[in-house]
Amino acid sequence: MNVLAFTASVSVAALAAGFLGALTGLGGGVVIVPFLVFMGVDIKYAMGASLVSVIATSSGAAASYVKEGYSNIRIGMFLEIATTLGALTGAYLAHLVPTKALFVIFGVVLLFSAYLSLRTMPRQHGTEKPDPLAVRLRLDGAYPTPEGKQPYHVHRVPLGFSLMYLAGCMSGLLGIGSGAFKVLAMDQAMRIPFKVSTTTSNFMIGVTAAASAGVYLHYGQIDPALTMPVMLGVLIGSLLGAHVLMKAQTRMLRRIFSAVILVLALQMLYKGFTE
Repeated sequence: MNVLAFTASVSVAALAAGFLGALTGLGGGVVIVPFLVFMGVDIKYAMGASLVSVIATSSGAAASYVKEGYSNIRIGMFLEIATTLGALTGAYLAHLVPTKALFVIFGVVLLFSAYLSLRTMPRQHGTEKPDPLAVRLRLDGAYPTPEGKQPYHVHRVPLGFSLMYLAGCMSGLLGIGSGAFKVLAMDQAMRIPFKVSTTTSNFMIGVTAAASAGVYLHYGQIDPALTMPVMLGVLIGSLLGAHVLMKAQTRMLRRIFSAVILVLALQMLYKGFTE
């Protein structure tokens, strides 16, 4: 494949990754890394390009979500403390872990994420009591619905904070925005509505990825020729995905979320055990 065809293929895949990343809060990294590896790119360079694309996804989609009132800025800023520390930890560990192990870890993480995302917990917004720590930090909020603003309470803040550190580690270790873990931590552990979880995840992933990308840049594993088409494609896709999310149904988003990462998990596990 010549350079022009390779760049065009990467750009199209990046656009799809950005669209999906904005729609589900995944950040696009879980799509673009397996694709680049399939195209013959070294996994460490694929991770470096992915991290830069995740920053673009966050920049493109987050502005729309904040404007529409979906993202919870206070939750995002608070949890970014944990994800940034975790991202730095994971980025350094990535250079100590063998490539085959990275494939397997990537696949296991995605399988676990797909499983948890389908285990929806019943929501009883009217009867749930506020978490005292969440009230003290003013993390509770409301998001727009066709019937008007829907208030919600945030729960189990310490558990969510701990899971965000793990999400940050996965981001640095695997070169992804770790949106899957962020969404699941907010949706399942902290009991935040799914649309708020995905939009707040998009707001957060840029900061997490920026912390990890600095380490990859230090090791010379961010190639501008590869990163540019990935970044532009993801940015355009994320803007398109942001508009679609406003009208999408939560059940459909969960199914898309699970189906995509399940397929990618099987692909990464296959490469980890056969190469």
